[in-house]
Amino acid sequence: MLEHHIADWDNAYTNGANIAGGDRWPAAWVEPAQAFRDALSAAGRAKLDIAYGDNARNRLDLFLPEGAPKGLVVFVHGGYWMALDKSFWSHLARGAVDSGYAVAMPSYTLCPEVRIGDIVREVGAAIGKAAGLVEGPIMLTGHSAGGHLVSRMISANTPLAPDVQSRVRHVVSISGVHDLRPLLRTGMNKTLHIDEAEASAESPALLRPMDNARITCWVGGGERAEFLRQNALLANIWTGLGAATNAVIEPDRHHFSVIDGLADPHHALTRTLLG
Repeated sequence: MLEHHIADWDNAYTNGANIAGGDRWPAAWVEPAQAFRDALSAAGRAKLDIAYGDNARNRLDLFLPEGAPKGLVVFVHGGYWMALDKSFWSHLARGAVDSGYAVAMPSYTLCPEVRIGDIVREVGAAIGKAAGLVEGPIMLTGHSAGGHLVSRMISANTPLAPDVQSRVRHVVSISGVHDLRPLLRTGMNKTLHIDEAEASAESPALLRPMDNARITCWVGGGERAEFLRQNALLANIWTGLGAATNAVIEPDRHHFSVIDGLADPHHALTRTLLG
């Protein structure tokens, strides 16, 4: 009999220190993201810092394909709801943009200035704004905390307006944290201020999916055991609640490299998102 017990919850959710050369990130994303923004801006296919709310970080970037978009992809960044912004990830729009889709990338207000529930509502507003700018089906994807946020968008009590809900074709949660309760045991909760009530209200794994929800939970095979567990968890629970689900473990990817496929229109991650 194999018994599982987590003694160090901080280590269980620490990524960089458990990846060889992990201190390269997030700085490693800055240059390719800037180069992508510059290239699309020069081509007249980038609309930067579009306001979707009143707070300083309520801004999104919109990257456009050549010709009329086939639909809209929204990528929501990670950073445990308390770090980073949209500028680190622009290059990850390339796969979808080169496939003919517009891609929106929002920033959002960070903890502890707001609670996670407030971030959920901001992301809903960002998606609503982008949806008003681009017609067609909507695909949502996000990484880590962003995986939580896009999954939360297709929970039954989604903040999305009904007309936007009806356009969401697929969600891909990449290394998503779908149950917030374990984070109550971590040091980062001094910043996040999650309590039992908020964990229950904002954990997709503890909520029902909205009607016709379709989600792929995608994780790297080299990730921390907790991310592998969280990935399988949501797909398992939501299958039993009527959603169309899929769980994918991509071999030889860690928590920071698992998103790289979004930059390639031919990669399985991009094809799955758009398919």
